Amino acid sequence: MSDDKIQMVDLTVQYHRLKDEIDRAIQSVTESGAFINGPQVGEFAAHLSAYLGARHVIPCANGTDALQIAMMRLNLRKGDEVIIPAFTYAAAAEAAILLGLTPVAADVDSRTFNLSADAVSEALSERTKAIVAVHLFGQSCDMHPLMETARRHSLYVIEDNAQSLGSVYTFPDGSMKKAGTMGHVGTLSFFPTKILGCYGDGGALTTGDETLAGQLRMSTVHGQSSKYHHRIIGCNSRLDTLQAALLDVKLRHVDAFIAARRRVASIYDRELGGIGGLTIPCRHPSSTHVYHQYTLQVEDGRRDSLLIWLRNAGIPSAVYYPLVMDEQPAFSPHLRTAGDLPEARRLTKSVISLPIHTEMTPSQISRITQRIVSFFK
Repeated sequence: MSDDKIQMVDLTVQYHRLKDEIDRAIQSVTESGAFINGPQVGEFAAHLSAYLGARHVIPCANGTDALQIAMMRLNLRKGDEVIIPAFTYAAAAEAAILLGLTPVAADVDSRTFNLSADAVSEALSERTKAIVAVHLFGQSCDMHPLMETARRHSLYVIEDNAQSLGSVYTFPDGSMKKAGTMGHVGTLSFFPTKILGCYGDGGALTTGDETLAGQLRMSTVHGQSSKYHHRIIGCNSRLDTLQAALLDVKLRHVDAFIAARRRVASIYDRELGGIGGLTIPCRHPSSTHVYHQYTLQVEDGRRDSLLIWLRNAGIPSAVYYPLVMDEQPAFSPHLRTAGDLPEARRLTKSVISLPIHTEMTPSQISRITQRIVSFFK
């Protein structure tokens, strides 16, 4: 595509850069005919396990399935409460409601957009059984206090790591773990626009618990321990062999993908960081950032005007997310809110995400930053 065409994510140029590797991987599957549970699925799971430092990786069909399967296997019962961030994508709330659980929307940190231990403490009730820590936009939640809160109250922790694969969290004692490997279960999405994305749908679960891993694995194949032997109620949620082969190729490049996104973010920071009325993304001191999104906060109610200003120059942008959970008609009758959620409500009116991906050129970045600077002038 031409250099003057800007997209939120450019998968076409990335494909052409990796074309030989990707085409060989796809051809190996088509020639084998092993389209379901072929050897590439296991190979990818093993390589991803090594990359994340996760004891077990269980591939599945998509990230939402991963969340639902995690909740199914953590002994959660109808009416149990699951704390989720009020400012996030709908998948966690949806999965909980489908299982008869009650999602509890808690407020988020105004700087990192992530769930905090203070917000969780305010949301607790005698029915609380789990926390879904969503690592939003590319950096980990502050997991040490969250895990301590969970330990004190005997709660499960599910890490929704759909947006922050590769982010590293440092604990107070100096130990480090990658996002998705700190709670009882981690969930991943390989939606095409993610840091590690396939050419369709895909997902995975992670855990360090051997028994739980077996339960999660059976859950992805109709609850079968072996063919036609159903030990538990599960679902049909398999990662296609073609997608696994493609993901295995991309996994070899994922650190380079992250480095490229960080380079874009550093230029955005430099060019936009001093503008009054505009707040650049915060980096939590305990977490690295992989920039699934580069999300600004616009003050004084000018966010929608900036959206139009960029659109008129042919520059895409997006609002992740325009509604708090209790403003969603599908979910509001089924969830509980913990307080008034002031920060989450403010963010829905102020956030705007800019294009960021591995193939951005200096001229594209310059066009975006110059247009934003001109808006605030």
